[in-house]
Amino acid sequence: MIRDVIVQGLIDLVGRDAALYRPEDLLAYECDGYTVHKRAPRAVVFPTSTEEVSKIVKYLYENEVPFIPRGAGTGLSGGAIPLSGEVILSLVKMRKLIHVDLQNRLAVVQPGFVNLKLTNSVASKGYYYAPDPSSQYACTIGGNVAENAGGAHCLKYGVTTNHILGMQLVLANGEIVEIGGAPDMPGYDLMGILTGSEGTLGIVTEITVRILKNPEGKKTVLAYFDQVEDASHAVSDIIAAGIVPAALEMMDKTAIEAVEAGNFPVGHPKGLEALLLIEVDGIAAGIDDQIDEIIEVCKHRKVTQVKVAENDRERASWWANRKTAFPAMGAISPDYLVQDGVIPRSRLPEVLEKIRQISEESGLRIANVFHAGDGNLHPLILYDARKPGETELAVKVGSAVLKVCADVGGSITGEHGVGIEKQNEMCFVFTEEELEAQLCIRDVFNPNNLLNPDKLFPKPSRCAEMRVAR
Repeated sequence: MIRDVIVQGLIDLVGRDAALYRPEDLLAYECDGYTVHKRAPRAVVFPTSTEEVSKIVKYLYENEVPFIPRGAGTGLSGGAIPLSGEVILSLVKMRKLIHVDLQNRLAVVQPGFVNLKLTNSVASKGYYYAPDPSSQYACTIGGNVAENAGGAHCLKYGVTTNHILGMQLVLANGEIVEIGGAPDMPGYDLMGILTGSEGTLGIVTEITVRILKNPEGKKTVLAYFDQVEDASHAVSDIIAAGIVPAALEMMDKTAIEAVEAGNFPVGHPKGLEALLLIEVDGIAAGIDDQIDEIIEVCKHRKVTQVKVAENDRERASWWANRKTAFPAMGAISPDYLVQDGVIPRSRLPEVLEKIRQISEESGLRIANVFHAGDGNLHPLILYDARKPGETELAVKVGSAVLKVCADVGGSITGEHGVGIEKQNEMCFVFTEEELEAQLCIRDVFNPNNLLNPDKLFPKPSRCAEMRVAR
């Protein structure tokens, strides 16, 4: 017998096979990829259509029960953690590729459709979907929309918001609405507001995305350096030379140690301080000239070795090595915390030095692996949760890193979102008045704060405390 009348009501709506409520079944939903905090949801339901999402939301709204949309759970900022026993609407069963229109270069997907599957679905016709987070083999496009996910190739092609043409969503009261649908729609940019809103404004149930034609040519360079500073300067020099690579990635010594101990080692030389992974694409006739220029820039910055991928297989192995950097940290540390600051490219050497100092002062190792071309840093703070106080120390170190990013004119997140992890750090980049203006927007879409409540924004009093601490 189910004693919770709300849970029973949900089962009546979706059926017993589409709902979880037993404590042992809810364990997997206590957190997302941010494991510092865990809390069990009240229940988890699995809708399969927009209409079903609407029915569930209306029921919860009428009963004043808070709820959270959830994708694959690969998020890294705690945006899907049920802090107060919310009901989770898992969208993983809404995984259809609804429509592909190659002539107009678009596709329509449900939110549970996995990112990489879209590229795989259109690859045989010569097309692909550009946003490519490292978790693209598992993360869903609905989750990408919620976090405005990026990826290695966002330097040239932009993040998720640059590839969304329209969406269908269910508002906090269960109403179904359509947004966008055609390029350059007049009026307010509602899609821009909704993309990256972290599930606080509505539940996206259908997404129209832009797909691109495969470039004619593509080449990838791997460059090794004995000094992090030389690699950092090479990043700025490449962009200053007028080259816009499709991707420009960097890993430091600790990150290289991790990926070589992981599942996709490629034989990077031991003792390296940094490497750059650089990819250019476009019209085939100009690719070699860009590669030659990149090599010359690297040589000017004391590169110790630079090589061009000989074939697609070698290129793919280099990218597999890079894209598994986060999970590879498990090979060298029991636990790690991923940060996501953004800085101006020109401040990269300075910021990396300050991160090194924070690491030294705290006693925690920090591995740096990031989208260097657009200044999106991913410092990975290595710690051992079994040691008393180390988790709390890792969180403090992460906040200190974000403060450094904000102080040089950057941001506290480039693609992972704020969730609960960076709520207080929002005060590093916004005044209380600016935060209040954003809360006013949330109140239009989500007036009772039932939809993913208490995420993204700090309590006003915390801003005052954080500024005093600065």
